[in-house]
Amino acid sequence: MAEINVSSAELLYGKVLTPEGVIQKGVIAVSEGLIQYAGEAAWLPAAYANWQKGTSPEPEGLLIPGFVDVHVHGGAGHDFMYSDADSLDTITRFHASQGTTSMLATTMTAAKDDIDRVLSEVNAYRSAEGGMPYAQLAGVHLEGPFISPKWPGAQNPGHIVPANTLWLEEWEARYPGMIRQVTLAPEREGALEAIQWLRKHGITAALGHTDASFEEVIAAADAGLNQAVHMFNAMTPLHHRKPGTAGAVLFDPRIRAEVIADGIHVHPATISIIARLKHEHNLLLITDAMSATGLSDGEYAIGDLPVIVSGGIATLKEHPEALAGSTLTMIRGFRYLVQEIGLSLQEASQAASLTPAVSLGMQRSIGSLEAGKRGDILLLDDELNLRGVWIGGRKLEAEAEIG
Repeated sequence: MAEINVSSAELLYGKVLTPEGVIQKGVIAVSEGLIQYAGEAAWLPAAYANWQKGTSPEPEGLLIPGFVDVHVHGGAGHDFMYSDADSLDTITRFHASQGTTSMLATTMTAAKDDIDRVLSEVNAYRSAEGGMPYAQLAGVHLEGPFISPKWPGAQNPGHIVPANTLWLEEWEARYPGMIRQVTLAPEREGALEAIQWLRKHGITAALGHTDASFEEVIAAADAGLNQAVHMFNAMTPLHHRKPGTAGAVLFDPRIRAEVIADGIHVHPATISIIARLKHEHNLLLITDAMSATGLSDGEYAIGDLPVIVSGGIATLKEHPEALAGSTLTMIRGFRYLVQEIGLSLQEASQAASLTPAVSLGMQRSIGSLEAGKRGDILLLDDELNLRGVWIGGRKLEAEAEIG
């Protein structure tokens, strides 16, 4: 471990959720933005023990790693498709207040010029002097436009095009490392070549909004496809004689599965089945949150499509049978996985933090409470309500109510 700077350190006492399990009497030491120690309070390094001499801090609650959301479209009245620096501040501040410490700005199926603009805005925001003050934008998730017109969901079918590797090459050249995930329909023209290109460049190749058969999904996994967005939504369903897209994802351990754990997009029994099959870093909790998240019911938009939110459920105004993203937050999804699905704290944390970090290739810096990783920490009470958020070791003074 690097030399400890105790003068600038903060110590957080409580139950500490580590990759090995929950430490009942634990402590996390954070200094200069990084976790320096996470473990038994009794084994706290001597430098800290001397500094804390004469004090007897009380445990503060349950300390878990910050959430990592790889599929989120907006929140607090703003959409990543129509963002500037102020909007990006608003979105990332809101989701930080709900426990998200890292996230991907997720686009909609749109015209190329509109996607160009989002990439440019996020790149400028990430590069701004002083850094990002709230949840960290790790990059961009392109949800489309390379999807199937048979399963558009809440995507505008007028912008759907075949997979275009030339576009991907152009975007990567202009904004190296910015694109971290691309959602496409693997059965479409050019998709297998695009999947191979994505994996060669370390980008998650995810299926979604797809009419793919079981066999087409397996062929895509052979080419490098390694994730499925919002499992069971906007894909061919599981049938006992035609396993379809959903069956292939459940069958193939090479493919991680995203799940929107709100009890609306997927039945709780189905989430339980997914969780049982997609263990060992293969289950990701996502929100798929749209601009209305954090606000009251009413009329909104997702991308350029009008949306009605009623009872917290977002549907397309012109097609009310079609769900249009969600109003879920990561802390609510985390609680749902534990309290309704029955996952252990460690299993739910892996789905909400470590597995998404693995998906991004960032597991060495975020996703768990370990020495050397960024100080992204959440404090929860016994009912799993959010009581504190630290990003890079800095406590969030949220304008929105935490949790």
